[in-house]
Amino acid sequence: MFNLVLLLPALNAVLLKQNKKIGILTTSTITVTFMILTFLTSCYILYEVTLTGQTISYTLPLWMWFDLELLSFDFGGFYDTLTAIMLCVVTFISLAVHTYSLEYMKNDMHLQRFLAYLSLFTFFMIVLVTANNFIQLFLGWEGIGLCSYLLINFWFTRIQANKAAIKAVLVNRIGDTALAIAFFLIFRATGSLEFSTVFLLASQLSNFDVNLICLFLFIGAVGKSAQLGLHTWLPDAMEGPTPVSALLHAATMVTAGVFLIIRCSPLFQEANYILPLMTILGSLTTFFAATTALVQTDLKRVIAYSTCSQLGYMVTACGLSAYNASIFHLSNHAFFKALLFFNCG
Repeated sequence: MFNLVLLLPALNAVLLKQNKKIGILTTSTITVTFMILTFLTSCYILYEVTLTGQTISYTLPLWMWFDLELLSFDFGGFYDTLTAIMLCVVTFISLAVHTYSLEYMKNDMHLQRFLAYLSLFTFFMIVLVTANNFIQLFLGWEGIGLCSYLLINFWFTRIQANKAAIKAVLVNRIGDTALAIAFFLIFRATGSLEFSTVFLLASQLSNFDVNLICLFLFIGAVGKSAQLGLHTWLPDAMEGPTPVSALLHAATMVTAGVFLIIRCSPLFQEANYILPLMTILGSLTTFFAATTALVQTDLKRVIAYSTCSQLGYMVTACGLSAYNASIFHLSNHAFFKALLFFNCG
C-alpha cells in the first residue's frame, strides 16, 4: 500500500506519454484520478506513521537495485514523520496544479505532454523524499532537475524560455556536483551510504570530516533552494507556464535543499562550523531577496524573490537547530505560495 505513492505518478506519466491520441476528457479523467489516489495514499501513510498514537517508521524495499562487493542497495521507501509530511505537501499541491493546468493549458495542443512532465516530476520528488539512502536521494534530486528543464522550456519556441532552462540546469549543476562530492566523502568516512548507518556513526566522525561533509551537503542545498550566490536561476525560471512556477519553483522542488538539511540533521548537529554559516547565509538571503522584490515590475518575479526570502527563513531555522520550525514553515509556505502563483495565472 505504501509503495503505491511511488508507482501511481510514474504510471500516470507513462499512460499520458504513450497514448497520444486520447481526448481532453480522457486525459483529464486519468490525470485527476491518479493524482487523487496518490494524495489519498499519502494521507494513509501520514495516519499510519504519525496519527496512530505511536511515532514509527517503515522501510519497505521494492527490488534490489544493485549489488556490488562494497555497496548493495534496495530501491524502496523509508517512511517516517518527515517523509509523511513531505508526501502530503507534495501530492496535494501536485493534485491542485494538475487540476489547475487542465483549465490554464486547455488551448495548448501539447497539454498531454505537459501533464506527463508534471506527473514525472511528482514521481521524482516522491523518490527523493522517500529515499532510505543517498544514492536513491540523488536519483530523485537529478530527476527533478531534469523535469525542471523540460517544464521551464516547455514553450521551446521562446528564446527566453530556452535561456532560462539552460541557466537553471547550469547553476544547479554547481550544487549537484558538491552534493556528489559529499556522498563520496560520506562513503570514505563511514563505508556506507544508508541513512541509518551514516546517522548512527555521525557522532563518531572526526570534527574535520563531519564539517567538510556538511559543507558540501550545504552547497548542494544552496543550489537547489536558491540561496544567495546560487539564487539567480529562480527568478529567470518564471519563463515557464504558471503551473510550473506553482509546483516546482515555489512549493516543492526548491524545498528539496531544505529537506536535505533536515534529513541530514544528525550530521549537521555535529558540524559546529557549518550551523553558523547556514544561519548567516539564510539571514542574508532573506534580507537580500525581500528587498530585491520591492523593485521588481514583473509580478511572477516578485513572488519568485519572495520564495528565495522564505527559503532563507527555513535555512536560518535549520542553522539554529530549529528543524521543527523549518519543516512547519516549509509546509505552510508551499500552500500559500502555490496559491499566489495560481492567482498570478
